[in-house]
Amino acid sequence: MSVHTRSSEPTAAATQEAETAGAAQEAQAALATWHTARQAAVTGPVGNLALVETRWLAPGVNAAEERAGITVPDGVTLTTVRRTNLHTGEPEEALRFWDADAPAIRHFSHIASYPFHPDWVIEATFTPVSTDRRVPFEHIRDSGGSRELVVPGDIHATLDGVDYTLSAFDDDGTLLLVFGDPTNGGDTYGAGRFLFVPREDDSETVVLDFNRAFVPPCGFSAQYNCPLPPRQNRLHLPVEAGEKLPVFRDGYTVN
Repeated sequence: MSVHTRSSEPTAAATQEAETAGAAQEAQAALATWHTARQAAVTGPVGNLALVETRWLAPGVNAAEERAGITVPDGVTLTTVRRTNLHTGEPEEALRFWDADAPAIRHFSHIASYPFHPDWVIEATFTPVSTDRRVPFEHIRDSGGSRELVVPGDIHATLDGVDYTLSAFDDDGTLLLVFGDPTNGGDTYGAGRFLFVPREDDSETVVLDFNRAFVPPCGFSAQYNCPLPPRQNRLHLPVEAGEKLPVFRDGYTVN
């Protein structure tokens, strides 16, 4: 009579399942670290919550010279910013005042977020263009006006069986995707969310990890002028991943 014993070696399926579980745990841990860093960034002395004033200067006034003549109290940081006037096409400059003890920081609790979901890590294809193509993006405080931003290529992605060609603009060398979806105005920030898209120069594959979608600076301070999602970046399905909204105590609202 032969005796059959169960092998102590794991099956291929069991090994793959363990590897998948391990990868998911690593991804969740990395996301937790990212959330902690985000919380620290938005509450910092020049974080999104600290911006209390953007003071646009008269045409021809040099912001650096103006800044040199202003004394600010302890805890306040003064910086400059520059943009193009939509009507004249001329550059205009502003002073920005950041307060480390701003009311928004004092009332801030946390950023509400969806739990990690591996299905929202999407592989896509990036197709670069040969020139510095500019695409118009409407901005939240421009009363319907648009500003042209450099979009160095197209991101081709398939979500729920629908093919998209997305426009991510160049943000100091990193692709920044401004997207909208049906959660906006309910669970998530009404004007859409942002997502950084890492890209290697020698690869056409990019990863859209919507678990790291984040609330734009405008969700933390009304002193920002954020780009809005163009039509091609408005997704048809709810993206139930990433950050939802900042949460404040004592009834505080962003202003």
